Amino acid sequence: QVQLVEFGGGLVQAGGSLSLSCAASGRTFSAYAMGWFRQAPGKEREFVAFISWAGHITDYADSVKGRFTISRDNAKNTVSLQMNSLKPEDTAVYYCATGARPYGSTYSRSEYSYWGQGTQVTVSS
Repeated sequence: QVQLVEFGGGLVQAGGSLSLSCAASGRTFSAYAMGWFRQAPGKEREFVAFISWAGHITDYADSVKGRFTISRDNAKNTVSLQMNSLKPEDTAVYYCATGARPYGSTYSRSEYSYWGQGTQVTVSS
C-alpha cells in the first residue's frame, strides 16, 4: 500500500519562502517519479512540479518556474518542494502524488494514482 504524507505547510507573507516535504512508504521509492499539485478554493487541482525517478528530469508549471524547486532524496524516501518569492495566488492545498509506472521520465495527469492528504499553504498579501 503506497502512502504519501505531506509536511511543511503554513502561513507566510508574500515574498516569503516555504518548504514542503512528502514522505513516501509502501514500495521502492527510488523507482518512481513524483509530482506536486495544488488546489485553490473553487478551482480545479493543477500541476505544479514533476521529478523523475532518478531526479534527472524536472518540470514546472509556468506559474511557478524560477520560484519553486522540486527535489528528492531517495535515501530518505522523500520529495520536497522549495517555494520562494511566494505570492497570494500560490495559496492552495498542496498535494504530492505518484503513479504505478516505474522508471518514468514523465507522467501524464491520468497516471497519478496515489495522492497524499494535502497540506495547506496560505500566502498573505
